[in-house]
Amino acid sequence: MSLEKVKYKKFIAPIVVGLILWFMGPMRPVGLSLGAWHMFAIFVATIIGCITQPLPIGGVAILGFTVAVLTKQVPLDTAIAGFGNGSIWLIVMAFFISRGFIKTGLGRRVALQFVRLFGKRTLGLAYSLIGVDLVLAPATPSNTARAGGIMYPIINSLSEAFGSSPKKGTQRKIGSFLMYSEFQGDVITSAMFLTAMAGNPLAQSLAKTMGVHITWMNWFLGGLVPGIISLIVVPFLIYKMFPPEVKETPNAKQWSESQLSEMGKISVPEKFMGGIFVIALVLWVTGSMTGIDATLTAFIALSLLLLCGVLSWQDVTKETGAWNTLTWFSVLVMMATQLNESGFIPWLSKAIAGAMSGLNWVIALVVIILAYFYSHYLFASATAHVSAMYSAFLGVAISAHVPGLLAALMLGFFGNLFASTTHYSNGPAPILFGSGYVTQNEWWRMNAILGIVYFIIWIGAGSLWMKLLGMW
Repeated sequence: MSLEKVKYKKFIAPIVVGLILWFMGPMRPVGLSLGAWHMFAIFVATIIGCITQPLPIGGVAILGFTVAVLTKQVPLDTAIAGFGNGSIWLIVMAFFISRGFIKTGLGRRVALQFVRLFGKRTLGLAYSLIGVDLVLAPATPSNTARAGGIMYPIINSLSEAFGSSPKKGTQRKIGSFLMYSEFQGDVITSAMFLTAMAGNPLAQSLAKTMGVHITWMNWFLGGLVPGIISLIVVPFLIYKMFPPEVKETPNAKQWSESQLSEMGKISVPEKFMGGIFVIALVLWVTGSMTGIDATLTAFIALSLLLLCGVLSWQDVTKETGAWNTLTWFSVLVMMATQLNESGFIPWLSKAIAGAMSGLNWVIALVVIILAYFYSHYLFASATAHVSAMYSAFLGVAISAHVPGLLAALMLGFFGNLFASTTHYSNGPAPILFGSGYVTQNEWWRMNAILGIVYFIIWIGAGSLWMKLLGMW
């Protein structure tokens, strides 16, 4: 039996930075307790560890948890209580729902039907594939599972059916355009629903600690118009910036029909999966009226999947992504909460707000969003970034008199949109980029342009839309 591989050199940065910050305690800013500063040092070291990953991110989080308790910065009972956070369990439950889509083949069937109906032109094909992502998004908070487990295999197969493959040097025929369009489509759909990306419920939870109440419905309504505008505009812009060589795809219908024929008639598990998906969606939408919490809805959906035999308990126990997420999310949320309660976040917010004093709150919000967006070049995980910075930036926004719900939702939306930066920006990015259809230079160039488009649509049209809704 061999030892597990640990990348010890990658411990250097988090340990060195953590120790430097720890021993700078006596020089800490006025008005900040030593305990708050030490908690900050542990948190920063853990976040850097999540970026360098000497161990998988769950292992890094456990080390951070252990240090926080061992140094008596967090009582053990308080630290363990972090694993009971309802928003985190919503994410875990929805991983299992995602598994149901993949296991039954329903996700693949829906995608093939879209291709059959709307795939006559390459641009229409891109819209149809993104439409599948949009349909699946509300019930699949693992955007990695959605893009990587459902969409990627279909796009790859479809591209090869048209003779488009990086191995043959023919990726620009159709595959490059479809692969990159799916990435951006997934970024947009992730921003549109509270339950479409793992970091969104985390943002909801962090906003709650600062007195801002985000619901499934107000997130959906706030993101609806800018989301639809983005879904229409962005694929068209990609089509112009990065045009496919093949503009017409008359064979797409035949290809999808042959794939559907191989799948056969819709199976009983698929029918159960579809029905349970609809039930979950209805409960999430009507949660404010029925009083059924979003997390409880996810538990109901999982219970039904188990009762109907769509998933087995073995499927649940083997869903490593869910249990890994439970571990590191819980630890990072616990640390972020402790930073807030110890006074670090309020101090930081007050300090930055002081530096921005005199600025109109509209300008302050734009500056905050810009800083939040471009700092993502330093992160390889959207969720780690939300964990590290969401609370601080929301605190600054509130201190600068930005309306609370507007600030919380904008930061929530951009916790997805900032994936339009690098080829390692979120879970789907390395999967779709790693397929070889798009070069790193092309990826970064188009991301930089589309990032500006997102600022215009979401801050501009999005803010006006939320004003019409009476959200600020």
